[in-house]
Parts: sequence; C-alpha cells; structure tokens
Amino acid sequence: MMAADSGATILENKDDSPKIPGKKKTKFDIIIIGAGPSGYTAGIYCSRAGYDTLILSGILPGGQLVNTTEVENYPGFEKGIMGPDLMIEMRKQTQRMGTTIIDDEVVDIDFRHKPFKVLTASEEYEGRAVIIATGANPRKLGVNGEQTFAGKGVSYCATCDGPFFRNQELIVVGGGDSAIEEATFLTKFATTVHIVHRRESLRASKIMQERAIKNNKIKFHWNSAVIDIKGDQKMRQAVLKNIKTGEEKTLDVAGLFVAIGHEPNTKLFKKQIDLDDEGYIILKNKTHTNIEGVFAAGDVHDRSYKQAITAAGFGCMAAIDVDKYLTENA
Repeated sequence: MMAADSGATILENKDDSPKIPGKKKTKFDIIIIGAGPSGYTAGIYCSRAGYDTLILSGILPGGQLVNTTEVENYPGFEKGIMGPDLMIEMRKQTQRMGTTIIDDEVVDIDFRHKPFKVLTASEEYEGRAVIIATGANPRKLGVNGEQTFAGKGVSYCATCDGPFFRNQELIVVGGGDSAIEEATFLTKFATTVHIVHRRESLRASKIMQERAIKNNKIKFHWNSAVIDIKGDQKMRQAVLKNIKTGEEKTLDVAGLFVAIGHEPNTKLFKKQIDLDDEGYIILKNKTHTNIEGVFAAGDVHDRSYKQAITAAGFGCMAAIDVDKYLTENA
C-alpha cells in the first residue's frame, strides 16, 4: 500500500499573532514543516547543499506511509517494503546528511517578517526560508470497521493498492471524478467494481460518467451509503443502506476504496498563505507561495497525483528553489 505524504501534525491557533514562549530561540537557514516523503527529501537536498536545516516532524512523523502496509511501487525495492520501514529509512538518510529533526508539533507561524518564525509548544525557531510539507489526509467514511480494516482491505488510493486485488470484487465509495477514475482503473484487476454513491446521479464529468456506465465491470448502487465493514483478519463484507428506502444489503467484497476527497493540512497557514477553495496551497511560480521565501512541497498543494514518489519529487524541487532564493538573497 502506498499513498503520498501527510506531513506534520499541526494545531490551529486562532489568534492572529503568534504566542511567543519565553525560551531560547533556535536559528536555522531552512525550516521544513512536515516529515513525509516531501519533507524528508527536501531535508536531504537542503543539507547536502550546505544549509543548516531543521525538520519539525510533528508528534507522528512519516506522513500517510506510516499507516500503510506493503509498498510495491517505490523505486529501489525489488521485493517491496513496508510503509513504516520506508519512512524510517528516509529519516535515517536525512539525519545522515546533517538535517536536524525534532518531533514536535507546530502550533503557530509568523511569515509577516523575516526571519520567519515557527513555533512549537516548547520552542520558537527562526528560519531564512520555510518549506511547508504538511501533506493532506484522505477524508474518512467514519463507519464501523473502517479503521479496523485500514490496510486490510480498506484503502484510499487505487493506484497504490489496486494490483493487490486481482480477480476479486471491490467497492468504490464516491461519485466525483476521482471516484470514477479510481473505479475505472480498478476494473483492470477486479472482476466487479461496485460504485456506492449517496445520490441518484454522479458528480463526475460527463465523459468520465459515460466511460463508467459503458464499462461492464462497473455496477452502481444509487442513493446508498456504506454503514458497516466486516471481516476477520481482512475485510470480507460491506453493508450498504439505501438512504431513501432504508433497505440494507451486504456485499461480499475483498476491498473498499474511499474516494470522497482529501483535506490538506493548511489551517495553520490560512491567514498568511494563499489557499484555494479546498484549502490547498496555491503556488505562484514553481514551488513558491505568495510569500517570498516560503515554499510548498507535496500533497499540501498537489491535488492530482498524491503519490509518495511525486511528493518526494516536489520536495526535491522545493529544495532547489530554496537554494536559488537564498543564494540570490544572501
């Protein structure tokens, strides 16, 4: 299983001005907020370029990969690697390059003046440049069994996990473009893909709807919701309920893919960084944000790919952009 980075755990502070704890300040050239694939990759590149680099990873570092099982599609691992193990290796490599990693939660930021200030519950840090790599989290259904069978049948990424379900029946929950795209992709492996949607029509684009409707492997369950997920060591069944009639039915399936969107971890930045209507960071040029010296990398701005390998690539890009910025503003 493999999804993109989720980054640091952050807390929103509703006060406009940062609350400065009365403790020693620590200054760095570059501060990276988040420790998923994009944050670690940015750390590797920044440290190799000779910058004093800090990663604030949050309390649970590693992004979404720490909650995944086997990763088959990250280059360099012929036999695959477990998600948490991959993140441990990334962390070790980042530290070997000289990056300081602190597992602390960011509670406030101040990008209005330079050097930029990033505050945790215990310390205030200053940086000449900042890379935001806090990632995004998939929206959950919030039903019984979802957490129990996460990574054991329940998935949030068809590209990551589809090949594990060859010749089996699957469910995709959702009715937008991403849900229909994932369902269509999964027909390459599954015998049948059940699309469960709360409404009686899809929200996806017309061309994607037509492709799905014409696909003999796809079956639709309109006005329906998943209310329970059952199994033993793995998921075995999903209970559906018709919202209009109240009728319930059980489907024997090997997997359930949730495709109801993602939530970028950007609440902390919404008063200083330009965000789109869904909360993703808007990039002005390459990985630059609206604030000169503040950059973004990974799922925190990427609405399309949401893969660990692309998140890592964005981390590399942000580090190169930061190097150019700091060189020009030395």
